[in-house]
Amino acid sequence: MERKTSTTVDSLFNGRLILRQPKDGYRFSLDAILLAGLTRAVPGGRVMDLGTGCGVVAIILAHRGQARQIVGVELQEELGDLAKWNVGENGFENLVEIVSLDFRCVAAHYPAGSFDLIVANPPYRRLRSGRMNPHGQKAQARHELTGSVQDVFAAGRHLLPVGGRLAIIYPAGRLVHLLVSAVEHGFAPKQLTMIHTDSSGTGRLVHVECRKGGGEELEVKPPFFVYDGKGSYTTGMQQLYHWEPAPCHC
Repeated sequence: MERKTSTTVDSLFNGRLILRQPKDGYRFSLDAILLAGLTRAVPGGRVMDLGTGCGVVAIILAHRGQARQIVGVELQEELGDLAKWNVGENGFENLVEIVSLDFRCVAAHYPAGSFDLIVANPPYRRLRSGRMNPHGQKAQARHELTGSVQDVFAAGRHLLPVGGRLAIIYPAGRLVHLLVSAVEHGFAPKQLTMIHTDSSGTGRLVHVECRKGGGEELEVKPPFFVYDGKGSYTTGMQQLYHWEPAPCHC
């Protein structure tokens, strides 16, 4: 991989995963760890990660053995190159494919109903809302310049069969917009987890799993707290960061 920008090499799961990412550009955040960790497994299924960035969510899902095939779609060339390097460095070439593609165009490249699960951590700031980051990678990742939550559901509507699932992390303050977008595109929200910084604060993020063509029942899960109020991760957050495979009893 020919690197055009300065990068850092970081690790997850006690060094089991190695991830190269831009030093000054868009870097994965807590959102990615939460998305990969809170989304239910689909053993034997096909998963697509929309806007994969450096591939962190796809690689975590591969590490956990939660799919037979994972496709990470990334529009930005440099991030896609990093994702391909990360896939190879972690030995998942036979499980994870990184595709250079605008996820708004997936219908032209993949058959309808060909995936079981879609995961996404989409841009969440409306255009003309807040200060636009001058760094192109960060701006595209945070503002709806090249995709929105509605585009995520439009892609999911094509890629998933009836009963297929779409999991997403989104700001709690835009939850109504998320739920309306889901219903407008034929999805039923089925599980909702409010994510809090700690037990004293309001919800900052939400993890929602939707089902294409599902019924109206929604399960509201217990709140998820990132910090314990003393500056350390909660036990639940530590488990997402330090997950280890179950011992083999062959």
